[in-house]
Amino acid sequence: MASDDSTFDIIITGAGLSGINAAYLLQSELPNHSFIILESRDHIGGTWAFWKYPGIRSDSAMALFGFPWYPWTKDINMADAHLIKKYMEDAAASQGIDKKIRFNHRVTSESWSSEEQRWTLHVDVTSGDGTVLEKKIFKTPWLVNATGYYSYEKPRSTVIPGIERFQGEVVHPQFWNDEVQYDNKRILIIGSGATAITLLPALAKTAKHVTMLQRSPSYVYSLPARDELQPFMERFMPIQWAGKINWCIRMVAETLFVQLLLNFPNWGRKLVVDEMRRQLPKGFDVDKHFNPRYKPFEQRVCLCPQGDFFKALCGPNASVVTDHIETVTEDGILLKSGETLEADMIITATGLYMVLLNKIDVFVDDVRINDTIGQRYMWNGVMLEGIPNTGVITGYVAATWTPGASTRTRQFIKVIKHAEKTGATIATPYIDEAERARLPKKPCIPNSSTYITEVRDRLPLVANVGPWRNGKNWLEDTIRLWFGWVTTGMRFTSWNRAKSD
Repeated sequence: MASDDSTFDIIITGAGLSGINAAYLLQSELPNHSFIILESRDHIGGTWAFWKYPGIRSDSAMALFGFPWYPWTKDINMADAHLIKKYMEDAAASQGIDKKIRFNHRVTSESWSSEEQRWTLHVDVTSGDGTVLEKKIFKTPWLVNATGYYSYEKPRSTVIPGIERFQGEVVHPQFWNDEVQYDNKRILIIGSGATAITLLPALAKTAKHVTMLQRSPSYVYSLPARDELQPFMERFMPIQWAGKINWCIRMVAETLFVQLLLNFPNWGRKLVVDEMRRQLPKGFDVDKHFNPRYKPFEQRVCLCPQGDFFKALCGPNASVVTDHIETVTEDGILLKSGETLEADMIITATGLYMVLLNKIDVFVDDVRINDTIGQRYMWNGVMLEGIPNTGVITGYVAATWTPGASTRTRQFIKVIKHAEKTGATIATPYIDEAERARLPKKPCIPNSSTYITEVRDRLPLVANVGPWRNGKNWLEDTIRLWFGWVTTGMRFTSWNRAKSD
């Protein structure tokens, strides 16, 4: 196996939730393989070390959002970002994964050579302020990209007419820092997704008034603030057992909940809307502000702990307005209805800039493939058609992220194991032209949120047949992992054959 300081059997990019989890699975299932994690920043955490806006937290229950191999032992159900970051650090240290991370190593390009049978990674070693101190080259036959599917540097671009005239402060949540002061201010949040739902109750604690301005309503569902089951079970059994049982119970409950809402949307709409109505003040116009046009999980259902979002709306200094923007003025926003909303601060919570392999140029035999990702099919949610020996790890959109990332990482490990068992050195998802012409072209993320639909040309395709799919839930993916043929839709090539080809 590889052993020098620049060549490894497997390289992971990104030390966020998916990267740390992938590292654990790799060293558990492929213990004789060398690997490292290349992380562009100087700490573990990914998303949970990046976002700084008030109230930033998980929007899933931590029993599922955390790692199955390192149970979340706090009774907090939806944890703040700093707690998630600390949990990830502790989890990585518990398995020695923290020793395998190269911090301040920013991958700028990944280049596959069929002649060499491996990837070459060009890496900038940077200082804390981003200054490039050194350039390095790493090589590996197998690559795991765990950098997520949105840009840290670039927010979603959205046109807000007249925003340049506003005399107050305009803040994007993605670039929030400690210098942003919001106490006793009139704040307008533009947006109605998970970020806006999190921001409103957090800001309302000290702001003069907070208004969430939305073009259309979202579904918002409350989860308990505390996980009572895990601490209860820990009284009678070891933490690891309690964690695994709690994980299984919550996995079954989430899968049933999501599938019921997807398969019985009218019932699901009534269930969620009635629950929102129960938590809002009497006489609140629920049909206008919280009765979406779309079905549950056609866009993400927003979650809040113990109804904190609804409790804020029951108070005197928080409100929601459903309307369209005519223009931003010097001191607020004029709506299409003619109403004016005055503000000292505008927060543009309008979505993410979605992109795979962010800021990494990827080449396959000297051909750049970044601009063709939207034309390639996804193989079992983890590999891309025509790109050898690399997994792209993402989680679920309509359910908790981590179980999806886990099953897809395991699927990639299954590919590595089969390749090594059969003596192959290259594994490439492959579709012949006749089959490709017959396959449906569907988006890998069917979510109808604007920030997703507008970038579908940058995200892979699926056909929802055979291996050309991006699983929607853990049960479906696990069945495919256990019983699916790893050779279907995959071309395994030995070194000698590749040379002759």
